[in-house]
Amino acid sequence: MKGLFKFFAKLLFKALYRVEVKGLEHYHAVDQTEQPLLIIANHVSSLDGPLIDLFLPGETYFMVDAGHTKKWHERFILSMTHYFKVDLQSPYAAKHMIKELKKGKQCMIFPEGRVTTTGHLMKVYEGTGMVADKTGAMVLPVNISGAVYSKFSYLDGTKFAYIKQFWFPKITLTIRPAEKMQQTTGLSGHQKHKVLTQQITRLLTDGLYYGLVKQQTLFAALLHAKATFRAKEVCIEDVNGQELSLKKLTLAAIILGKQLQNVLKDEKHVGLMLPNVAGMPASFFALQAYGYVPAMINFTAGIGSIKSACDTAELKTVITSKKFVEVFGLEPLIEALSKEVRFVYLEDIKEKINGVSKIKGLLTCPRKLLGFGIHPDKPAVILFTSGSEGTPKGVVLSHQNINSNIAQTCSKITLLPGDTILNALPTFHCFGLTAGMLWPIMRGAKVYLYPSPIHYAIVPEMAYQKNVKLMFGTDTFYSGYARKAHPYDFYSVQGLVAGAERLRPETRALYASKYHKPIFEGYGITETTPVLSINTPLAYKDGSVGQFVPDIEYRLEPVEGISEGGRLFVKGPNVMLGYLMSDNPGVLQPPKEGWHDTGDIVDVDDEGYIWIKGRAKRFAKIGGEMVSLTAVEAYINQASPEGHHVVVSVPDDRKGERLVLVTDDTTLCRSTITEAARKRELAELMIPKTIILVEQVPVLGTGKTNYPEVQKLAEKNFNSA
Repeated sequence: MKGLFKFFAKLLFKALYRVEVKGLEHYHAVDQTEQPLLIIANHVSSLDGPLIDLFLPGETYFMVDAGHTKKWHERFILSMTHYFKVDLQSPYAAKHMIKELKKGKQCMIFPEGRVTTTGHLMKVYEGTGMVADKTGAMVLPVNISGAVYSKFSYLDGTKFAYIKQFWFPKITLTIRPAEKMQQTTGLSGHQKHKVLTQQITRLLTDGLYYGLVKQQTLFAALLHAKATFRAKEVCIEDVNGQELSLKKLTLAAIILGKQLQNVLKDEKHVGLMLPNVAGMPASFFALQAYGYVPAMINFTAGIGSIKSACDTAELKTVITSKKFVEVFGLEPLIEALSKEVRFVYLEDIKEKINGVSKIKGLLTCPRKLLGFGIHPDKPAVILFTSGSEGTPKGVVLSHQNINSNIAQTCSKITLLPGDTILNALPTFHCFGLTAGMLWPIMRGAKVYLYPSPIHYAIVPEMAYQKNVKLMFGTDTFYSGYARKAHPYDFYSVQGLVAGAERLRPETRALYASKYHKPIFEGYGITETTPVLSINTPLAYKDGSVGQFVPDIEYRLEPVEGISEGGRLFVKGPNVMLGYLMSDNPGVLQPPKEGWHDTGDIVDVDDEGYIWIKGRAKRFAKIGGEMVSLTAVEAYINQASPEGHHVVVSVPDDRKGERLVLVTDDTTLCRSTITEAARKRELAELMIPKTIILVEQVPVLGTGKTNYPEVQKLAEKNFNSA
C-alpha cells in the first residue's frame, strides 16, 4: 500500500511541479556498505520532506520534530515514510540520529530545523555536524530550488504577487558530491561544534549556488526570468518615471536591437554610454539579443581615458542619448571623439520604430535570435578598470562569468521577487552593472535606477520613497549620504552593501548609531565580475570583507617585507576571460592558467574571513621597512573622521620613500597626526612628514579615490618645495 501511494505521489509531483533531479551520480558514488549516508538539504517549504523521500533512491529515515506530528495531515504524510520523532530542543535529539545511522540506515536532517521565512538559508544548528562527526557518515548535500515560490512555503504572502506560478512552480533538486567532516582532533567542545557547523553551512551555501547557476547567455537568462517570474510586473523604474516589466524589457530589446542591427551591421564591440535610466538596460539587452558585445563607457573618466578605451576595444560606434549629452554637458567630449568613433543617438533610432517594427517584434521568436544561441563562454561585455592606478584596461567578461557571479551573490544575500534595490552606482562600474542592475532583473526583483550617486540628499530620499530593501554604495558615497539623510530614510532597508573601496570603521559606526542599520562590507574587483566575498547576517566579522563566495579557489603568495598575509590570486567561474590592453588593442590576454592576480595583500583567517591589508602598490619602503599606506590612512581617519584623507609616497634621497598626506580637512595638522600615531603606539615611519590641503580630494566617477591625480598633487608639491 505504501509503495503504491509513493508511486502515484511521484507521478503527481512530476506532473504538477515538473520535478527535475540533477547530480544523482553523486548519490550512487557513495558506498553505503563502507560508511553511513547522511542527507542534508535546505528547508524552503513543507514539500521538502516528500520531495527527498520520493526522488532520492533508497529508504530514507527522517528525524522529525515532535511539534510537526500533531496535525492529522502531518501524521498522514508521515505514515507513508520512515521517521522517528524527537524533541529538537533536547540535547538527546542528535543521539537518536546517531543510533539510526550506526544501524546502517540512510538518514536525513534539515540542518536549519525549520522552514525558512526569509527565502534564504536560516541559522544552522550544531547537531547535524556532530551527528556526521560521531558516525563518520558521508554527508550528501541536496539543494531544493523552486519550492520556496510555492503555496507551501512560509514566506509572507505579499511576496507571491510577483511570482508567476503561485501553486505549481518548477522544482529542481540538485545533489552535490558527498563529503566527510574534516578532522577536529585537538579542538575543545565549543570550538569543535563551531567548526563542524561551519562545514555544514558551507555545504548548504554551496548548494544554493549550484542549484541556481546555469550555462546560458545573458539574453537567455532574461528569457528564463520572464518565464519564471511575473512578466508583467515592473522590474525597472527610473527617475523619469519610466517603467519596464520583464515582458516590456524583452520586447524593447528585440525591437530596439533590430533597428541597431541595421545601423551596426557586422560590428563586434559597441560602445554604450548612458546613465542609470530605463534606456540603459533596454539598450544593453538590445545589443545582447543580436550578439553584439557592449563596451561600457565611463563618461566621467575624461577625454583621454575614454579615447584610450575606444582604441583598446576597437570601437567604431558608441550608442548614447542626446538628452543625456545635454544634461551632463558632454558636448566637448562628443566633439573631441567624433573623429575617432561614430555616435548613434537613441532618439534617432526610436524615430525609425513604427507600427510595422513593433508587430515584427511581437512576432519574433526570441529563442531564434543570435543572442540566445551564443556559447556562454563567449564575451558578453567589456568594462574598463577604474584607472585609479594608471591607464584603464579593458576587462572582457563572458556570459557565464556574469551568470555565475549572480548565482554566487544569491547564495550569500536574500533577494526575492518584489524586493526593491536602489542602484545609484553607474553601470560602467562592474558593481553597478552586475549587482545593481542585472542581479535584480534576473531574479524577478525590482531595481530603481538613479543617475548619480553623488546627489547625497536625494538618494536617501529615494530609498525612503521607494521602500528599498537593498542599497549599494562605496564608503565615499555612504559618508556623503550620512551628512544629508534623515534618520528615518533607511527604515525599510535590510541591507546596505559596501564595496569598491575600504569601508572605514567610522562610517560603519555612524550608520549603526544614527540609522540603526549595519553596512555589510564586501570585496571584489572588475576582473571577478566583481563579487569575491561579502559579510552577511549569518557570517559576519567586523573589519573583514567576509568569506569567499562559492566555487572560488585562492592562494596567497608571500610578499617581501610583509609578515601577515600575502598577495591574493583567485580562480573561479566569475574570473574574466582576459584583458584588452591599450598597447595591443583587440587582442585578448587571458589570465595565466585561469589564475588572476588581484594585486591586493590580504590575510585569510581559520574561519575563511578575508582581511584586506592593502594594495600591493600601496606600500612604501621607508628605511628598509614596508609601510602600508592604507594602515596610515586608517589611524588618520580615526583622528579626523569627517575628512577625506589619502596617503601616498614620493621618492626620498635619504630613506628611499617619504609619506605625503593629501586632505580636505582644514583643522588637521601634523601635531594631531603625531599624537594619534603615538596613542596607537605606531612607529615614527607611519607619520606623514608632509601635509597638502586641498579643497576636494580627486575622486573617480565610481567613488574610488583617484590615486594618479593625488600622486601628481603630491609630487608637484614635493618637487616645488
